[in-house]
Amino acid sequence: MLEQTKAKRPSSEDGVVRPLELSRGELYKAPTLEELSRLKEAESLFHCSLLKMQMEELLKEVALSERRKRLADSFVQRVTELLHAVPETPVTEVRLDLSWLSVVRVPFLLVPNTTKGKFHMKPPASVSLVGSYPLGTCIKPHVSVDLMVTIPASVLHPMDAINQRYPRKRALYLAGLTEHLLTSPAVGKVQYSCLHGNRLRPILLVTPPGKDAGSLTLRIHPCPPPDFLKPSRFHPQKNNVRTDWFTGLEASQPGSKEPATPQYNCSVVGDHLPQAHLQYLTAFSEQCPAFKDGVALLKVWLRQRELDQGTGCFGGFLASMLLAHLLSTHKVNRSMTAYQLLRNSLHFLASTDLTENGITLARNPDSKPSMADFHSMFPVVFVDHSGHLNLCAEMTAFTYKRIQHEALLSVKVWDDPTVDGFQALLMTPKPLIRTYDHVFQLCELGKLQLSCKKLGLMSELMDHSGNYVLAALPFILSLLQRGLGQRVQLLAHSLPLSPEWPVDQDPPKHMNQPPLSFGLLLQPEHATSVLERGPPADSPKAAEFRELWGPLSELRRFQDGGITEAVLWSATSTCQKRLVPQQIITHLLQLHASVPASSVRYVGGQLDSVINLGQELCSTGEEESLRVIQNYDDLSRKLWQLEDLPLSITSVQGAHPALRYTQVIPPVPVRVDYACFIKEKPSHALLPQEDKPCPVYICPIKVICHLEGSGKWPHDHLAIRHVKAAFHIRLGELLHAEHRYTCRPSATHLDVWKDGLVFRIELAYHREPLVLRELISPEGLQQQRDNAEARALELEIQHKPLLTSTLHGLQQQQPCFGTVCRLAKRWLAAQLFSADLSEEAADLLVASLFLQPAPFTSPCSPQVGFLRFLHLLSTFDWKNSPLVVNLNNQLSAAEYTEIKNNFVSTRQSLPVMFIATPTDRKLSMWTQESPSVQMLQRMVMVASESLRVLEAQLMDLKQLQDVRVVFRPPLDVYDVLIHLKIQQVPLVSYAVDRPKKFLRQGTNRGPVADPGGFLPVIDYNPVSKYLKELRDSFGDIALFFYDVYGGKVITVLWKPQAFEPQPFKVCIIEEFPYKVVSSDENVCTVPNVDAILQDFCILGEGLVQNVEPRTKTWTV
Repeated sequence: MLEQTKAKRPSSEDGVVRPLELSRGELYKAPTLEELSRLKEAESLFHCSLLKMQMEELLKEVALSERRKRLADSFVQRVTELLHAVPETPVTEVRLDLSWLSVVRVPFLLVPNTTKGKFHMKPPASVSLVGSYPLGTCIKPHVSVDLMVTIPASVLHPMDAINQRYPRKRALYLAGLTEHLLTSPAVGKVQYSCLHGNRLRPILLVTPPGKDAGSLTLRIHPCPPPDFLKPSRFHPQKNNVRTDWFTGLEASQPGSKEPATPQYNCSVVGDHLPQAHLQYLTAFSEQCPAFKDGVALLKVWLRQRELDQGTGCFGGFLASMLLAHLLSTHKVNRSMTAYQLLRNSLHFLASTDLTENGITLARNPDSKPSMADFHSMFPVVFVDHSGHLNLCAEMTAFTYKRIQHEALLSVKVWDDPTVDGFQALLMTPKPLIRTYDHVFQLCELGKLQLSCKKLGLMSELMDHSGNYVLAALPFILSLLQRGLGQRVQLLAHSLPLSPEWPVDQDPPKHMNQPPLSFGLLLQPEHATSVLERGPPADSPKAAEFRELWGPLSELRRFQDGGITEAVLWSATSTCQKRLVPQQIITHLLQLHASVPASSVRYVGGQLDSVINLGQELCSTGEEESLRVIQNYDDLSRKLWQLEDLPLSITSVQGAHPALRYTQVIPPVPVRVDYACFIKEKPSHALLPQEDKPCPVYICPIKVICHLEGSGKWPHDHLAIRHVKAAFHIRLGELLHAEHRYTCRPSATHLDVWKDGLVFRIELAYHREPLVLRELISPEGLQQQRDNAEARALELEIQHKPLLTSTLHGLQQQQPCFGTVCRLAKRWLAAQLFSADLSEEAADLLVASLFLQPAPFTSPCSPQVGFLRFLHLLSTFDWKNSPLVVNLNNQLSAAEYTEIKNNFVSTRQSLPVMFIATPTDRKLSMWTQESPSVQMLQRMVMVASESLRVLEAQLMDLKQLQDVRVVFRPPLDVYDVLIHLKIQQVPLVSYAVDRPKKFLRQGTNRGPVADPGGFLPVIDYNPVSKYLKELRDSFGDIALFFYDVYGGKVITVLWKPQAFEPQPFKVCIIEEFPYKVVSSDENVCTVPNVDAILQDFCILGEGLVQNVEPRTKTWTV
């Protein structure tokens, strides 16, 4: 279209371009495909440009300041001078005489202690900077500067390659350097550590003295002289640790081939190459201006995912080498920006499987060990430019699969304009406990010695220099992957962190390492299956199946006629089925690796006890919710089948949290104990007795029935309500006559007692909100004016049923959605926030975790969903951003932008917490009234602290193992505590800290009685009635908080302005107790606190145990 109109541009002799004169047809002509493509490109460019600018700002934040660079340079210079002044020592035997070390210990486990060779200290041949600092890719906050100290050639011997001679001499040389550095006041704290946890490569950590100690850490690496040891000797398939030396036993078969030691070989080769690697990377950094920034962004991405630290990590050095590979193979252009380099790096990681097809930087790989040689020895292969070193030698295949998974998620997020890509990619930390659905830990790592023996891993143990943790880890992972099968989409493990220890102590033993953690990303379709069906009995694979599962494998016949091997796990309720992976893991580890169940700490169901339904049921409510919905469906069918109503029912919709699986305490069918009630025969009702405990709380389940439109409906809202009341009576008569249900009609609803549950049916007429908005002006004209009553009715009969239906659909797709909602709302209630955040708003917050989970996947366990809820609540920018919940994926990218633009332009008039949905884009109807700014701030603060405490409890064995801590509110911040009698609290059996004695509360065990019978008291909660009276009476001077799910205390907070003296007025005195305070000039009134506290007791007579004023927190 634009090309066609170019010819019509009017020419101008003065050179001024005139506006186009387009016809109406040309102006409104549909855009061409080329124009649509350009518009889409422009939209994409805008999204990418925003992301690019955010990344540029991030790079400024993580770059080292000039001050820190000067500090690093001066400290390196001082330490270098000290290192060159190391005194010489006499020649001694490596394994015998360590008397020349008077202060420090050797940072090496000298087992076995039979190494041959001579050693003496001499000043280093050279000291030079290597690593990220001279390359310019060092970033904050943890600044490490690497210093390579070249060991003099005279200290080493050409035969030091075998039997750990070189690593031990290296450790001795490092100990000598340490002893000398300790004599100088120019250094601060000095500690030993290991390079990425490799015990063969100990390093020294040195910090500056004084206030600069936390600014940087100098890492000192002893290295051999260049080309001192021939690389060919360290071919991955060669042996350099002899079996007889390591075991102390003679070979059982003289002349037998020694096993290869690829890990040991890589450790020694790696010490030869730091300077060569720096030169190689510097060349690429000079050719590509954005190389340094690209590496910095990739390092931030890795750090947020906890992939850059520990044994087998993908650290900053590997990130630099990856970019060098992409540049050398022309997969990225040298003129690309850091933004583009990061994007292409993630795309490469997501699409390239280095476990199958490794990559190499060597120009002439044919003359070096072949890629096949490397693949035969290592699970992940990335060969450096020398052709001799596998940079991923210590990485397990499971770690690389985890990197691939994270990269794939990031690539998907990158191009999605509806997601805040910058926040998801680079700003959101992903700790193991918050990323994976289930986590378990191996706590007693010493047990892995038995695992190595049982699995026959002597050669692997020799290759890892006795580190049985690293030797056993790949085999344990493969075993668990085989057993878990389709139940998990990803099995990950934590990377053993590099130990740090004082220089005057021996290195920590392997058994003293922190627990090894594993994460399971579950497949919801298979994770909870209790049956492991194997191959047919006559299949060759049947023996493998029996070998894997041991005595649990049984031959079973199935309904399809098949006779196969199978394993049946013991689990009946949903919460038990969620923990079937725990049974699998503990069984396999015990059977094949000699790891007892007591050494496995499984973190998957610790929060179940918070929402467990009483002491008699081993359930967290999923079965009860399903039973409620099945009863609702049955009632719905029967309502549709009624024929004698004057108007037909057009729709039956649930409008209760239980009908979307999110009711914290789902209604449980009850069998009423008539002996605990007084029968009132005229009304066919049961009334509670005064001398008995408060009867069980029976929650009415709200159902909205829409009636068809008719010209006979009145146009007055009062008349409409009278008509609906008549319909309630008629509907109750029909249900009783046809199905024998006990019904109680009222003006506003009809209660139906069905199978031990109460359904509260409310009839609705779709035009009633319009009638409520009608207004006759003084001139007699009919007008429409919005009002609170109409909005409230619309909310009840339209929006709540729609939300219930939508979230019910989400539950069908995400089986743990409802349980996460219940945990979240249980926490809100326990922390006394349930009055400030509606149930619908809380459900939408949780729904966003499933619909927009980036940078995570959708939760597949209640535990991880709850942790992410706390993280969302505590970290979301409520002030400057709307939370958009894209229910049913109805919103396009353009509509997202429209919602955000509207939010920015009208922010001042919008609620402090704004939640937008496809049907509520401008108002945030569920948060219109609350929370207030102050309560949201407190909610954010408590959520942040709860998340910190809970994650520490779940992952740290030293922490108090009581997850209920985060569900107990801090009562010391409140001014008055009103303690209640637990016998009169109907939901006390669901409290966070439940009474030891179970109160029956007017119910009997056994199946629910047949239809009919007396109707028990419904929705009877004396605490909520009392709370309402308190708020109505004293809401002007105090705030009241209560845990609605069995709380035993009502907390009171005086409003700050409540005790300011007010001018004397008679009307104030009549409202609630005041006392008169006179001064020289005026007579004022202030609240009479003593009288108010007495009123608290009087209003709650029979319910209140005592009132406890916290006078330390306030004065009048």
